[in-house]
Amino acid sequence: MTEHVKTSLEAGVLTITLSRPEKKNALSNAMYGALADALEGAENNPDIRVVVFQADGDSFSAGNDLGDFVAQATGAFTEERHVWRFLKALANATRPLVAAVHGQAVGVGTTMLLHCDLVFVAPDARLTVPFVNLALAPEAASSWLLPARIGHARAYAMFALGEAVDGTTAAAWGLANAVVPADELRAKARAAADQLAKRPLGALTVTKGLMRDAEAIAALMDKEGALFAERLQTAEAREAFMAFAERRAPDFSKAG
Repeated sequence: MTEHVKTSLEAGVLTITLSRPEKKNALSNAMYGALADALEGAENNPDIRVVVFQADGDSFSAGNDLGDFVAQATGAFTEERHVWRFLKALANATRPLVAAVHGQAVGVGTTMLLHCDLVFVAPDARLTVPFVNLALAPEAASSWLLPARIGHARAYAMFALGEAVDGTTAAAWGLANAVVPADELRAKARAAADQLAKRPLGALTVTKGLMRDAEAIAALMDKEGALFAERLQTAEAREAFMAFAERRAPDFSKAG
């Protein structure tokens, strides 16, 4: 669907590479579609035993393409929204998911990591979930998964204040398995994926299923998604996007 998502399969490992470096890998609707296709396809392909996420350029992902948000807020977006397919594919994935994260990981760039089984980060990684800054709500079941991982106080600061978490802190808090030098990051993730690919897939699938309540996660995604869609239509969201476009600080005092 897009040249901005590359896939390669080798020795049972499907590597998915975000490749829109000129936009810091901001995710367009077409990119979400390609990501959903890749994950859905992996579930039905016995040759795929592990999935690895990585990214080209200086960032893992700047999050959702804000142009799409603006179009949705103004009613100009008429395509099928593939983001929901991608999020549901993350929730329902039975294959081990591994991520190699460097630079910015904004919004969904961070929340998708909560669905990965192994996460490796470079020291320059900066994980943020600034949904409130855009007058929006958490997504990808992060309203549950993030505080479950790092505690309410830390999660609330990330959500409500937009506080960034660097690579070292992410590992210390349990958002990542390890901090890895940037020039070794992809190799580290691949080595871990290769180890997983040699393990019995049935046992890995059962283990992951026991550790995650996919049905509850998917249900929460639906609830968050409905609230997210509502928030996109609010005066607060319009002010946030207008301020972003005009490169000024938003003023929410008059937005009801």
